[in-house]
Amino acid sequence: MREGEILWRPSPERAARARLTAFRAYAAGVAGRDFADYGRLWRWSVDELEAFWQAVWDFSRLPLWRRFDRVLGRRSMPGAEWFPGARLNYVDAVAQRWDTEEPALIAVSEARPTTILTGRQLLRETAALAAWLRGAGVVPGDTVAAYLPNVPEAVIAFLAAAAVGAVWTVCSPDFGEAGTVDRLGQARPKVLFACDGYRYAGRAYPRLDVVERIRRRLDGLEHTVLVPVLDPAAALSGGERWEEVIAGEAGAQLEVAPVPADHPLWILYSSGTTGPPKAIVHGHAGIVAEHWKALALHLDLGPQKRFFWYTTTGWMMWNFLVSGLLVGASVVLYDGSPTYPDPEALWRLAEEVGITHLGTSAAYLAAMAERGVRPADHHALARLEMLGSTGSPLGVDGFEWAYRHVREDLWLASVSGGTDVCSLLVGANPLLPVAAGEIQCRCLGVNAAAFDPEGRPLVGGVGELVVTDPMPSMPLGFLHDPEGARLREAYFATYPGVWRHGDWVRFTPSGSCVIYGRSDATINRRGVRIGTSEIYRAVARVPGVRDSLAVDLEGLGGRPFMALFVALEEGVALDEGVRAAIARAIREDASPRHVPDAVYPLPDIPRTLNGKKLEVPVRRLLLGERPEAVVNWDSVANPSALEAVVALRPSVAADAALDGKEPDGMQG
Repeated sequence: MREGEILWRPSPERAARARLTAFRAYAAGVAGRDFADYGRLWRWSVDELEAFWQAVWDFSRLPLWRRFDRVLGRRSMPGAEWFPGARLNYVDAVAQRWDTEEPALIAVSEARPTTILTGRQLLRETAALAAWLRGAGVVPGDTVAAYLPNVPEAVIAFLAAAAVGAVWTVCSPDFGEAGTVDRLGQARPKVLFACDGYRYAGRAYPRLDVVERIRRRLDGLEHTVLVPVLDPAAALSGGERWEEVIAGEAGAQLEVAPVPADHPLWILYSSGTTGPPKAIVHGHAGIVAEHWKALALHLDLGPQKRFFWYTTTGWMMWNFLVSGLLVGASVVLYDGSPTYPDPEALWRLAEEVGITHLGTSAAYLAAMAERGVRPADHHALARLEMLGSTGSPLGVDGFEWAYRHVREDLWLASVSGGTDVCSLLVGANPLLPVAAGEIQCRCLGVNAAAFDPEGRPLVGGVGELVVTDPMPSMPLGFLHDPEGARLREAYFATYPGVWRHGDWVRFTPSGSCVIYGRSDATINRRGVRIGTSEIYRAVARVPGVRDSLAVDLEGLGGRPFMALFVALEEGVALDEGVRAAIARAIREDASPRHVPDAVYPLPDIPRTLNGKKLEVPVRRLLLGERPEAVVNWDSVANPSALEAVVALRPSVAADAALDGKEPDGMQG
């Protein structure tokens, strides 16, 4: 299979019933134009930004307490002012769609029996908790925080906080004390919802002692509500219990506070790989509009659909998943390991629950392929319409595995966006074909492009992924950055007035694209620049290699030097045969200039808690920076792997400084 090979096209029947088809017809009437293909619709959506977002609001019938005066007050970046004058609340859009006995939440957990909450049950519990929050003194603008796994209580607590006008923020309990305080401490929550622990891969992880320490370190905290996950009888000294709080306000009516368009909805956090994480604030109107567009139009979600994405509460995909409620889709929550008790766990879940839209990470799909998992052989997946992938680039091999071993007529939706915008920049399209290794399109209303270092647009070449016009879900700002200096430095320093996202991308003439990984981890070897994902795709073909990480150490020893770290299958040694196979695969599949100068074995490849490889921190470590200055260890999923990199630093430095010749092979 080659990159760009067409693997799927929507049938005429499927395309006809897609929400995007209905919206295209509506927009054509509004604009007085013929949008005969998606490219014309996208071009209108970015050229006529205000008309497009006006059409989204009108077509979606999203509820407003007061209509906005205009779509854009200011169009500058940063500082765009979206929907000035509007009064609304995220929860109104949920309540509008869920006054029903249909399942709104379906929650599956390693620690608990499966739970189903109907729409009316969800709204009743949200109403009760919102009443309790008001009684506890929470007012609009206060922060409500959580230390919870992906369970229904997390969704209810978020909705209740939003209903009151409070600002929501959450950490997954796989974060330790320091990582949690680094995040939640910035937000100064008045109320904390916390669990007694969680279960993962069959093992219980108690967290009461961690919660006690976190409580003591959160300035301004007034109430803690315990959510028992491991032990129904668990108690927290001086804290309330979830079931008592809900029961005490049973029968309360749902009261929703209308807030301005730019009222903060939630706080998300950057990955925290290079120091304290940035606390990113998003607003009600921007998220409601952007999530409705992305979910209803690009993922084709709506009533009678069941939406699942494998995520923890600490990843922006949890927020994106919960917003399935905005478009009337039932949301499926999963709290546990995706490969426990066996690698078929998620596919079994898809069959049993009837998931129509299943999302996961590219790393998970690659692991399925490596393990030889064949879901189609063991599971009835007739209801599965879409398989989503994000988190890192999905290579051709991942596409090939999905179409061979999941479903032949599958809509494989590789998407890319980020925590910063809490949405998609490029992604899925129910009207376009799927090509191997490619993302289908730029999303509507997203003026995405590839820029060269001088800020010139590229088509067909690899450049920086940028957005040249504002999006509603771009951050309102960072906490504790009143002048916006850190925000400008993060996104607008390279190309003033243009959002630099931090990924390498190539757009094809048809409008599809390929993401090549983080732009600050790309490797330029004697004028040939490729993304690390290309190297990983090549190395993944080598028998016995289960994972890899490449870093460019130009500057160490005064000459170009590329190191490749590999995690090997059990029983496999890094001998000359494996080294030669790695060199051959990279030379043939990526670039002869990107054959590494040295290959080093690691027990595992270091990753963040969200599964991203720690390319930049590893590079900085190897260039001699202190570990504590390079990485926030509480954000690392496997610290021992990073410790192994530190131990290898003298060897890498010695290899890099061997001589001043141009490298032509591998050492180490």
